[in-house]
Amino acid sequence: MSRFLTPHAAALPSSVPFTGPEALERRSGIPFRARLGANESLFGPSPRAIAAMKAAAEGAWMYGDPENHDLKQALAAHHGVTPAHIAVGPGIDGLLGLVCRLVQEPGTPVVTSLGAYPTFNFHVAGYGGDLTRVPYRRDHEDPEALLSEAQATGAKLIYFANPDNPMGSHHPASVVEDMVANLPSETLLILDEAYADLAPPGTVPVIPADHPQVIRMRTFSKGYGLAGARVGYAITNPGLALAFDKVRDHFGMGRISQAGALAALQDQDWLREVQARTISARTRLSGIARDNGLVPLPSATNFVTIDCGRDGDFARKVLAELGQRGIFIRMPGVSPLDRCIRISLGDDPTLDLLAEALPLALKAAG
Repeated sequence: MSRFLTPHAAALPSSVPFTGPEALERRSGIPFRARLGANESLFGPSPRAIAAMKAAAEGAWMYGDPENHDLKQALAAHHGVTPAHIAVGPGIDGLLGLVCRLVQEPGTPVVTSLGAYPTFNFHVAGYGGDLTRVPYRRDHEDPEALLSEAQATGAKLIYFANPDNPMGSHHPASVVEDMVANLPSETLLILDEAYADLAPPGTVPVIPADHPQVIRMRTFSKGYGLAGARVGYAITNPGLALAFDKVRDHFGMGRISQAGALAALQDQDWLREVQARTISARTRLSGIARDNGLVPLPSATNFVTIDCGRDGDFARKVLAELGQRGIFIRMPGVSPLDRCIRISLGDDPTLDLLAEALPLALKAAG
């Protein structure tokens, strides 16, 4: 370990929340035939976005606009807010790190759910926060428990995703609105809405953009199919949105990503097509699970979480056996959620591969 690291940095684990499928392929020597573990959109980005990125590639010798002007203007119009309410960054993951940097000090109390998206925890640990994790209520994050724990600890941050990853569950908008109405005065809510574009009607809450205690996170990685471009954005009050400029990498967004996101946003017909294909693929994937004696959980996302009916050890064996057959999936990391596996949606040829491999994996695991 380098002697130049701070004591806090030296004590952190040298790991990241997710091992990529490329790394898993290198370790095992088995190429994946079906990439169903990272909740990417196998339906791909808008053809208009692809064309825009190809055109922008010729200008890749230039830095991207450090103010993200055109994209912020378009996002503001799309959401009915002003550009001052928008902050753009390298995916929600990058924005979460910036929020933690802005509002945390060592020992700052933070609340999340036990088993929720681990990248947030990674950033909290990186900036020395004191993280408390409350259990899910069945297969849902528990807003009441999150609020209660925030009140008890004086938490400065709550992280809450709706729809949820890794379970795919969601709360109706009214539940989220009630949560916002009952936030402790000292608490900022990070509302992760990565899957909002794919959620059922009535999921997205009405929250004033000027609300002083809420920051909403959105992404182009899911419904818009641009996970590799790394474009996310926050919707929040202008004071907090402007604060991102204090710590962000001002040339962190590349021209190609900016062009792709802008074109994707302007092609809402493609998004509607992806939404329709998502519903169809959820039905197909749920049917594959049932055909194998498993229980698919209701999903508001581009993946289906599947209850394997036993414990985490069995679910991990199923995951490993699918990997041996060239099918990349993931699963929740903590009990009791780890009785499940989580499978991203795909097109019919990809789901055909899963349908072929899953009964073999279950037999080998059992």
